[in-house]
Amino acid sequence: MLIKIVDFCSSMNNTIKKWTFLILLSIIWGSSYILIKKGLIGLTPLQLGSVRILMTTIILSIFGWKQLKKIPKSAWSWLVFTGFFGTFFPSYLFAFAETVIDSSVAAVLNGMTPLFTILMGIFVFDSKSKLAQILGVLIGFGGTLILVSNQFTIKSGTESWYAFLVVLAALCYSINVNIIKYKLKGVSALGIALGNFISISIPAALVLLFSDFPFDQLTKNNEITLSLGYVFILAFFGTALAKVMFNTLVSISTPVFSISITYLLPIVAIGWGILDGETFSLIQWVGCGFILSGVYLVTDKKIKK
Repeated sequence: MLIKIVDFCSSMNNTIKKWTFLILLSIIWGSSYILIKKGLIGLTPLQLGSVRILMTTIILSIFGWKQLKKIPKSAWSWLVFTGFFGTFFPSYLFAFAETVIDSSVAAVLNGMTPLFTILMGIFVFDSKSKLAQILGVLIGFGGTLILVSNQFTIKSGTESWYAFLVVLAALCYSINVNIIKYKLKGVSALGIALGNFISISIPAALVLLFSDFPFDQLTKNNEITLSLGYVFILAFFGTALAKVMFNTLVSISTPVFSISITYLLPIVAIGWGILDGETFSLIQWVGCGFILSGVYLVTDKKIKK
């Protein structure tokens, strides 16, 4: 299934493909915050992060095992690096953060990823960014703040530091996307994803082993069973499929455009709220306008000869 989706998308026009991936990934990853929250009902953050990684490794191995032969030996050091920074650390950071802060707050804080990405691209990888792209990053982040302004209720006191876990995860994502773009050229999207998860599967298994996972309660405790169901959905769509799509998006666009997905995530989160009976105010529509304007500005608009 994963290979068929990638093959189908490869035949699309490049511009259409970029925007299609951007929208689909925004929907998938925008829904992942709710799935994480639901998964934490019966699992601890360490257990959720580990199960998510191990499930995704199995799924990717089934669909893309043949891709391992195509990965150059010189690429494995970078695959291990991006595996930890693009998946391993963020999986646990988001799980711990959402034990305290709201999922919508986590989504808006993750909007700092494009800002980190463009700064790292300029100062570390010597990439050239236009003024319009920098302006787009700032406008997009401003839009995310407007969009969830009435929900931005990070708890004060000793628990406020949990918000910085999301900021740290955003920094990890920015490192990951730049490495994929500049150091893993020529490696297939599915190959990168599978290489990442194979690299971190053993550490994740060790974390699960020492997390007091209730193996004897899998069929007896309904909360654990239900949570595992949510994590499976998260692993298949929000991690396995989305990782392959994201790696493809990075290869056909710029790192800043790819990571601008984080500006569309709050829109998806608000959409879930509307379906649940919440109201959508005028100021939030203004925030959506800012976000879409920011995404447009960071798009690489090259004129073909």
